[in-house]
Amino acid sequence: MDYAQQQRNPGRHLTGLMVVVVLHVVLGWALLNGLARKIVEVVKAPIETKIIDEVKPPPPPPPENLPPPPKTAPPPPSFVPPPEVQISNPAPAPTITTTQVAPPPQAPVTIAPPPQAVAPPAPARQAVPAKIDVSTCDKPEYPAAAARAEATGITKIRFTVDAQGKVSSAQVQKSSGSSREHRLLDRAAVDALSQCRFKPGVDEQGKPVGGTTLVDYVWQLD
Repeated sequence: MDYAQQQRNPGRHLTGLMVVVVLHVVLGWALLNGLARKIVEVVKAPIETKIIDEVKPPPPPPPENLPPPPKTAPPPPSFVPPPEVQISNPAPAPTITTTQVAPPPQAPVTIAPPPQAVAPPAPARQAVPAKIDVSTCDKPEYPAAAARAEATGITKIRFTVDAQGKVSSAQVQKSSGSSREHRLLDRAAVDALSQCRFKPGVDEQGKPVGGTTLVDYVWQLD
C-alpha cells in the first residue's frame, strides 16, 4: 500500500494520534506523583562494596607409604684427642760380619808374536800385444797367370790369432788390383800366410792372449 492509499484511510491515522496522546498523559501523571523523584533517589543512594574472600580449594591429602626421612648423623666433636702411641725399646742393631773372599785367579796373559811384515804386491805386468810378422813365414808362390800378366800390387789382409799364435781368421781388406790376376795374388797370399804361426800376446796377469792385426803383403816381380 503506498502513501496515497494511507492518506485515503483516516482511521489508522487517528489511532496513531491517540496512542501518542495517551503516552503524554501517562508521563505527566508520573511526574506529578513523584515517581521520577524516587527513581533519582534510588540512583543517588550510596553503593556498598563488599570484599569477597576467594575460596581456596582444600590441600591435597598427603601421599601414602612415604619413606621415613633420612636420619642426620650427629655432628663430630669439635676436638678429637690423638691416640696414645706406645714406644717400645728399640731392638738392637744386627751384627754385620764381613768375610774376605779371595779374588779369582787371573788368566795367563799370552803375548802374541809381532805380525810379520807383508810383502808389497808385485807390480802389475804390462800387457804385450800379439806379434804377427809375416817376414818369418814362407813366401807365397807367384801365380803363373799373374806373372805372365805382370800383375803386381799390395794385398792388405786382416789376421786374427788365438792364444797359441795360430791364425783363426784371415780376410782381405784391400785387393792388390782390380783384374782377375790380382784376385789370384790375393788368394795366394791368404792361403800361404794363414799356415804360419805367430807369437801370441800377454795380458797383465801374464797369461797368453790372441790378437788382431793388419798385414800388407807386397807382390813384385824379380
